[in-house]
Amino acid sequence: MLTRKQTWALVALTLIWGVNWPMMKLSLQELTPLYLRAFTMVVGAVWLFVYFWAKGFRMRPLKTEWRIIVWLGLPNIFGWHVFSIMGVQELASGRAAILGFAMPVYTVLLGALLFKLPLNRRTSVAVLCVAATVGLLLWHELQQISGNYVGIVWMEAGALSWALGTLLMRRATFSMSAEVLTVWMLLLSSMCIWGLAMAFEPTPSPSTFSGAMWASLMYGFVFNYGYAQIIWFGMARNLPPTTSAMSIMAVPLVGTLTATFIVGEWPQWQDFAALVFGMAAIAAVLIPRRRPDVTA
Repeated sequence: MLTRKQTWALVALTLIWGVNWPMMKLSLQELTPLYLRAFTMVVGAVWLFVYFWAKGFRMRPLKTEWRIIVWLGLPNIFGWHVFSIMGVQELASGRAAILGFAMPVYTVLLGALLFKLPLNRRTSVAVLCVAATVGLLLWHELQQISGNYVGIVWMEAGALSWALGTLLMRRATFSMSAEVLTVWMLLLSSMCIWGLAMAFEPTPSPSTFSGAMWASLMYGFVFNYGYAQIIWFGMARNLPPTTSAMSIMAVPLVGTLTATFIVGEWPQWQDFAALVFGMAAIAAVLIPRRRPDVTA
């Protein structure tokens, strides 16, 4: 049973992650995708570094720990964040969130393919739901004159990268705390994204940014890469699996609904249908079965 403090923290976390999708779309109106990721990620990582250092964490990795930081950071942070921001650029933010959060299903499928983890009947249901989700959004995109299926490819590549990273994280052994590992994955990934941005995108001019742009950047710095990570690490060890699943399911819903007010995206019936299928897929793989009561 969650305490009142945990409940409010979980609500805040779900809202922060959900609202971040249309906020990213708002930022992309004035800033290219790689520079957006580079700006928000590096500032957020520094913010987290200072916070955890002040809390007494050992922030300096050992020589033997750098390899695991790079190995886990490539799919978990670099791959997911690069692919997903390219997807958000091409798609409505709510659709991007729905597609990106197919990750739990891909985690199960990749686990079976790469590590011979068992599948069950609920996995088949989840796969069908994800197929319906992608099919609905792909069909709608291809019907539109300005439709762009490339965005769906970007988002699914991001979800696959995140899923692979999740599997590797579960199987990895490391001596540093998960908080410090995450900070260093963010720092190293942001450096790589800075390099890509400078190589392939025009140099931005912050002096031309509007007030709304600065507000969306601050949201990324402070909330998405800051408070959300602190809340998550503070709760993750004690969060029941069912509650965690419900939170993940609610993120695309929040993103889809708030996009109307933040960037003026009006969901179509395909979006709501895809959202239902997507939430069903997450529920099928994340919410544990109830064990039958055993009476003496």
